[in-house]
Amino acid sequence: MFKALTDPFHYPKIKIIPVKKSGEIGKKPESIALTLSRVWTYMGDGKVMLLIVLILVAVSCALGLLGPFLLGKAIDAYIVNQQADKFGFMLLVLGIIYLFYSVSLFLQNYWIIGISQTTVYKLRADLFEQLHKLPISFFDKRQQGELMSRITNDMENISSTLNSSIIQICSSILTLIGTVSIMLWLSPLLTLLTFMIIPFMFLCMKWITKRTGPLFKQQQKYLGELNGFIEETISGQSIVKTFSLEEKMIEELNEKNIAYKNTGYWAQVYSGYIPKVMNMLNNISFALIVGIGGLIILKSNAITIGIIVIFVEYSRQFTRPLNDLSNQFNTLLSAIAGADRVFEILDEQQEAMDEKAARNIQSIKGEIKFKNVSFAYSDTALILDAISFTVNPGETLALVGPTGAGKTTVIQLITRFYDITEGLIEIDGKDISTIKRDSLRSHIGFVLQDTYLFEGTVRDNIRYGRLSAEDENIIEAAKMANAHHFILKLENGYDTILRTDGNGISQGQKQLLSIARAMLADPAILVLDEATSSIDTVTELKIQEALDRLMAGRTCFVVAHRLNTIRNADKILVMKNGSIIEEGSHEQLLKQKGFYYDLNLSRINGQ
Repeated sequence: MFKALTDPFHYPKIKIIPVKKSGEIGKKPESIALTLSRVWTYMGDGKVMLLIVLILVAVSCALGLLGPFLLGKAIDAYIVNQQADKFGFMLLVLGIIYLFYSVSLFLQNYWIIGISQTTVYKLRADLFEQLHKLPISFFDKRQQGELMSRITNDMENISSTLNSSIIQICSSILTLIGTVSIMLWLSPLLTLLTFMIIPFMFLCMKWITKRTGPLFKQQQKYLGELNGFIEETISGQSIVKTFSLEEKMIEELNEKNIAYKNTGYWAQVYSGYIPKVMNMLNNISFALIVGIGGLIILKSNAITIGIIVIFVEYSRQFTRPLNDLSNQFNTLLSAIAGADRVFEILDEQQEAMDEKAARNIQSIKGEIKFKNVSFAYSDTALILDAISFTVNPGETLALVGPTGAGKTTVIQLITRFYDITEGLIEIDGKDISTIKRDSLRSHIGFVLQDTYLFEGTVRDNIRYGRLSAEDENIIEAAKMANAHHFILKLENGYDTILRTDGNGISQGQKQLLSIARAMLADPAILVLDEATSSIDTVTELKIQEALDRLMAGRTCFVVAHRLNTIRNADKILVMKNGSIIEEGSHEQLLKQKGFYYDLNLSRINGQ
């Protein structure tokens, strides 16, 4: 590896992995023009300011070309003819030209920063909004860190490119056109000598960009994967330490880090060849102009010393924009790779729109019926196979079964995180598809095994259940959830700042805050996913007491992994392989001596 990083002629083969195409809705841009046109739509009012910037770019290019031209003419008129007294006036004129040149450069750079920041602000806002409109299935298939990379690293890549590339590309093109035009007017022969480097330049750039384009795209891909792995590892650090997997995680990180390092290394190495090649060709051009131009002056006086001075300066200005264009093209490729990843998310199919007949509901009694409901994730086998059951208002239904039986899927169908494949789900006698998703979910509360708390005060985390709640309502909900006592013991009580995901308080305290949040929401339907697991006995009693208050009078779904938490359920559904194999109360199922009986017996024997 060390040899590969020090000797550019002994490098490992880099396998170029093509970037996946975007979702079915909206075709991903396949060219720079299409991607830039999409970015252009985000400029809005900045388009007028961008036009002003481009005018300033044209002015600065004109002034930049005028300076060397006047200097060459001044040499022929005043220095060669020994009229030094008039040369001072020309220096004043040149000073004014370069002053305005500097001012125009300052203004165009100042304004383009505002344009680029506004554009990226809108793009980032749309991306974040889009993430909230995507279905749960989208997030189930992706790493959080990889998505974070798109909204941070890729956005920053676009921003930095907009800040510099627009001006550089326009300036380079205008400078190139102006330079070539004046050079042809002054001396076609010297212009031809300057043009001799173009074929070599074209071949070199083609060889370089053929390699840098895929490498920059793959670099962005590896960066997303690296960020995703790091984010997951940090979030699951307790699991890593529990199973002593530190070395394995470090090894996996090294693999991903090496892949990112190698790709980034060769992307930068190849793109770094550009200034070296351009500098070499520029020096060759300089030598040809001075050498052959000097011979022409000595033999025929067809040109003047001033023209050679102009050509020397213009030859630099001729290769500089070509150099800038080449460098910016690589930068642009990197930004295009980031923009494609952003637009790939924006093109993803959003969560299905509510049906035209869908309406808001003001209240729910809580009667829920599944009628021959089947469900499958896209092309996979059926997860639920024609299940039917009824839950009456105020009843508690427990879902029991091995992993993969379909318990969580039932909950996801009730909340319409996924839509059923076949059958019918009714709430209070209404087809669930006739109820707007937001309205439906506003009547459903969750207390999950893995409680998530946001960075903010305890008060704000409870208020998340109902944003319009007053402080008195929050305190009352905390008392009902048995959380008020421990909250008052915190450093600043309800104003204590919790770190991300509630780090700093115990798992049991997190659950109590989660129950308080659900209390405040006052849902008609409640979903409990083993809310008392991994909790000490004393805290479990407090949580169970709070849950009993929360469940009173509500239709409840309990996803159970421990059978002792569902003894008092009105009805228990025993699920296996997507089907309901047993149904009844705890006592009824034990009398049947079937699958549930065996589960209960194995639990007792395992104690």
